[in-house]
Amino acid sequence: MKLSRFTVFSSSLLLGAVLALTGAASAHAAPSADSAAAVDYVALGDSYSSGVGAGAYDSASGACKRTPRAYPALWAAAHSPATFAFTACGGARTGDVTAGQLAPLSAATDLVSITIGGNDAGFSDVMTTCVLQSEAACLARIDQARSYVDSTLPGNLDAVYSAIRSKAPSARVVVLGYPRFYQVPGTCSVGLTERKRTAINDAAGHLNTATAKRAADHGFTFAGVAGAFTGHEICSSSAWLHSVNWLDIGESYHPTAAGQSGGYLPVFTSAA
Repeated sequence: MKLSRFTVFSSSLLLGAVLALTGAASAHAAPSADSAAAVDYVALGDSYSSGVGAGAYDSASGACKRTPRAYPALWAAAHSPATFAFTACGGARTGDVTAGQLAPLSAATDLVSITIGGNDAGFSDVMTTCVLQSEAACLARIDQARSYVDSTLPGNLDAVYSAIRSKAPSARVVVLGYPRFYQVPGTCSVGLTERKRTAINDAAGHLNTATAKRAADHGFTFAGVAGAFTGHEICSSSAWLHSVNWLDIGESYHPTAAGQSGGYLPVFTSAA
């Protein structure tokens, strides 16, 4: 049967409309690579975010010891965000974050990562006490740190988290935790007693629990790393954490480059 000119014309219009709608829907459903990468990312925090222990430090970062081997820089290298500001600093406490790390945050910030709280709780002094002094002194210092985590740290974390949200109201904020430090029982035949190691692990878990609670109350995502480091603690056969490093004492009890890439990076990538 021969089609009329009107039928052909109408069919052409209909086909064109269908193709146009289909194309529009496809374009809407599959954003371009450019738009997917249009993320403004700011990395805040302490030595676990700056990358102390991973080596290859950026000399321009000075005592902060930021490194391209740290999980924020590794994530940025893999995802090519529109902007990446890396202000995390070794030794930072909550007050250091609010006083000196938040400048890159703005209403345009899409993603923020942070580890903070360990230095407030006296982590370095706890480890020094436990390494150099008696079991009784170690356990007493851990109890003191736990008391601080219960009484004072929540308010300090609230101040940091509120400041982040005020400056970056639309950002997704990922708060990462700290690993368990020792495999118990493990392969270490010298050094700290297993009672000391267990108490240190429990204290790290206590800190993570408190941090997770404050993060949740601010609408942030808490990303624990203890599971990722399981089997890679100190006293395991494949440790991703430095034990006491007498040549560079500041690297002691920090993630190695493998701990940043194999432990922190995949956890952050899943949460970002």
